[in-house]
Amino acid sequence: MTITQLVTHSGGFHADELLSSVILTRLFPDATVLRSRDKALITPAEGRIIYDVGGDFDAEAGIFDHHQRPNPLREDGQPYSSFGLIWAHYGHDYLRALDVPEADVNAIHDSFDRGFVLPIDLLDNGAVNASEAGPLFAGLTLPALLESLKPVFDDREEGVDDRAFAAALPIARAFVEASIRRKAAKFRAEAMVMTAIDAAGEGHVLDLPMGMPFRGAVVKAGADHLLFVIHPRGEEWTLTTIRSGDDTFENRADLPVAWAGQKDAALEEASGVKGAKFCHNGRFIAVADSREAILQMADIAVKEALAA
Repeated sequence: MTITQLVTHSGGFHADELLSSVILTRLFPDATVLRSRDKALITPAEGRIIYDVGGDFDAEAGIFDHHQRPNPLREDGQPYSSFGLIWAHYGHDYLRALDVPEADVNAIHDSFDRGFVLPIDLLDNGAVNASEAGPLFAGLTLPALLESLKPVFDDREEGVDDRAFAAALPIARAFVEASIRRKAAKFRAEAMVMTAIDAAGEGHVLDLPMGMPFRGAVVKAGADHLLFVIHPRGEEWTLTTIRSGDDTFENRADLPVAWAGQKDAALEEASGVKGAKFCHNGRFIAVADSREAILQMADIAVKEALAA
């Protein structure tokens, strides 16, 4: 069946139907987005998807509302918004449309659902309050930011709500697709890090071909023997530490105390390595001008860490 109409409610908009529109307009780019409360338009019909309006949820009929009673719930009893319903039904196809590798589709779908979709669902249903993020951040949640794009109260020019919705749609799309891209990249990085872990063997230094997320793969592989990571950065090379946990800045091992805050000639003298360029005062990253130099620095850092 060809989808020709994407129908949501008129008037002020919220994050859930805006983000639903991001998914649906990617999958059905030739369909027209209609914002209406006309009974004739919010009733299921061939070629039509209705969301966040209509008083019913029936995926087969193409209607995805959550305002009715009883309202649709997740398996764990948490409420859906229209975004959650659309993601549950169309999310896998959306990821494929973004060229996410098939082997990663299910994992990324579930990760995005937990970390992005569920918070939107809970906020939209009043199951949590944005103020729980703290008064300083309550206005910076994604729903609050997206809804700040609505017209101000006294702008009553004809069609203003629809124009604001259309203007907000590409902004919402940017957030969704950036999040998906980062999740897909994390899976690509994991495969590369796993290869590098195998190559490291029993060594204490992880040698990566470029900067990338690595700690998750290191933990997953149980590579507790790894202490430092090296990789190129432009024309330079970096030596970085590995944090002990996700909720701490403590490292498995720090770079040598004598290097802290040193650079150029001073760092060359402190380390004994020609080409050493910089070490952060926090001792979590050092930079050298060549691979040979960074390997020498890594060897020194390992020896000092093991001797501690």
